[in-house]
Formats: sequence, C-alpha cells, structure tokens
Amino acid sequence: MSSVVLKNLVKSYDGKKNIIDNINLDIADKEFIVLVGSSGCGKSTILRLISGLEEISSGEILIDGKVVNNVHPKDRDIAFVFQSYALYPHMSVYENIAFGLKMRKYDKKTIDEKVREVAKSLNLEELLDRKPRQLSGGQRQRVALGRAIVRNPKVFLMDEPLSNLDTNLRVQMRTEIKRLHNKLKTTFIYVTHDQTEALTMGDRIVILDKGVIQQVDTPEVIYNNPKNKFVAGFIGQINFIDVEVNNGNFKIEDTNFYTDKIINGQVTVAIRAEKMISGNTDVNITPEIVEMTGGDRIIYFTLNGCKCSARIPLDYEFCNKIYLDISDMYFFDKESGERI
Repeated sequence: MSSVVLKNLVKSYDGKKNIIDNINLDIADKEFIVLVGSSGCGKSTILRLISGLEEISSGEILIDGKVVNNVHPKDRDIAFVFQSYALYPHMSVYENIAFGLKMRKYDKKTIDEKVREVAKSLNLEELLDRKPRQLSGGQRQRVALGRAIVRNPKVFLMDEPLSNLDTNLRVQMRTEIKRLHNKLKTTFIYVTHDQTEALTMGDRIVILDKGVIQQVDTPEVIYNNPKNKFVAGFIGQINFIDVEVNNGNFKIEDTNFYTDKIINGQVTVAIRAEKMISGNTDVNITPEIVEMTGGDRIIYFTLNGCKCSARIPLDYEFCNKIYLDISDMYFFDKESGERI
C-alpha cells in the first residue's frame, strides 16, 4: 500500500500568510493524481512537504497510514523527480541511476542487475557510459526517471518534469510516464501548470489557487462540471460573457435566451469554445482574428463587450454566426465566481 493523506495541512513562512491553507486530500494507493494551478498556488510546496524537504507549519501527512511529520526525507521511501533533472554532471548515466542504491548499501551484483533492468525499460542501454552533458533533454529526463524507479519507492513525486522539453517530446514523455505508472503500479503525485498534461495524465486532478483546493475530481468531471469560475477558466478554452438576468431572461448581443434557473441580476455566463456552434439559437458575430490550428480554426470576436473565441472544424461552413444552446452554458455569480 502507498496511500498518502494530507490532514489540515498548513505551511507559512515566519508566521505570515499561509502558502498552503488547510489542505485536506486523500490520495489512494496506485493513484496517479495531478496537482495543477498557476505559479505561486502552492502545488510544488505540497510536494516538498510530502517529501520532507520542507517542514509543515501544522497538520499531518500520512503515508501508508503512518504519520511522517517527523520522519527524515530519506526514510519516507519517496522518489522525487525534479524539473531540473538534478543529475550529477561528473557521473555517467549508469552511476547516476545507481547512486541511490549505493547509498543504501546494495551489493554490486544487485545494483548492476537493477540498473540494467531500468535502463532497458527506458531505452537507455546504449547511453549508460555517457555523461549528462552528452544527452538530449528527453534522455536526461529518462535518466532522472530511472534514478527514481530503480529504488522501487512507495510514492513518486514529480515536479513539472516535462517543462524543459519541446512540444513533441513532451507528448512522447507524457505517454512514457503513464506507461511507467501502469507498469509500476504505485502512487504518482504529479505537479504541472499545463492543463493538457493534467487532463491526459491524471486519474484525478486537484485544482489549486492561492494555497486552497478549488476542486478535486476526475478529468471528465472537472471539465464538464466545474465548481466555480476559476476551475472553469483554468481547464480548457472557455468564454465568459457578462449578462443581466431578469427572471431567467437574458440577452447575448441581440439574441434572447431563457434559463429555468432562479436567477436575477448580474451573472457571468460561460460557454466552452468548442460548444459555440453546437446549439440551435444563432447569434451574429464580427470575426476579429482567425487562427488556423491544424484540424480546426479559432475565431476571435466580442460578445456583450467580452472577448470570446469559437473552435470550429475546418470543414464547417462559417457564415459570421455562432449557434448556442442553453444546455451548454454554465452560470456563475459575478461577484463570488461560484456556480449557480
């Protein structure tokens, strides 16, 4: 078992504002969970607290049901894969992967067997004698993964491990890490600011803002049923349109809409970019910019004074109209941002 539980977790520096503010999170054994949020939201700090690299201010961290608040990092049986790879430049690939085993006093035969097994699984066999400076970014990242895997830890912590790679290599490594998770069958806690990584990799996603969890759920639920405006805006391409609602009636430009929700006053309506042509009520627009993205086009325009976009397939005949449906709209309180 390699479950991780965070109970009322708080982190502050010098007793000032909480960087992590009363986080409660249960991470199941063998789960791949992704922490996502903008810079400064606290996601990397949570990893450092779990690993023991930073002390918590209050609360508890449990691994396998045991409180580890005062357990030294090396005794938590956790592997940390950093954004910077953190490889030893004077050591070969072989020596980098073997380093943790040597520190734990494994015998040479066992070390050799484990290193070569991991190298084979990561296609590093031909690179074992090279130094990190002789490797590409993707190869270095695989070495960093190999060094973590070889110890067979209870939990893997990964802090934006793909952020230094180019787009094509990131896609390749995303697949590789998911394949690795399926093979190792252990717990992965993965930090990213990239929504695509979050949606494609996580069994569940944790959305963070200013040290507070906004929503925890599967990618499908997060995408289709956001709890508040922040979550809706962080995952996927979405439009926010300010409207005045009177007994459920409101206008987008000159087109009337009605919702059976009991709403009155200033409201923010949200519609995902790919849903802007899925309805049966047409709204006239004036395209401002058109971007080609390969299989589709993104049309930029303004509705009710708010900047919007529509993602439209290339083979769709676009005639300066979008087609909306009330069932595709989310409603948020304009002041609090909470879902109505």
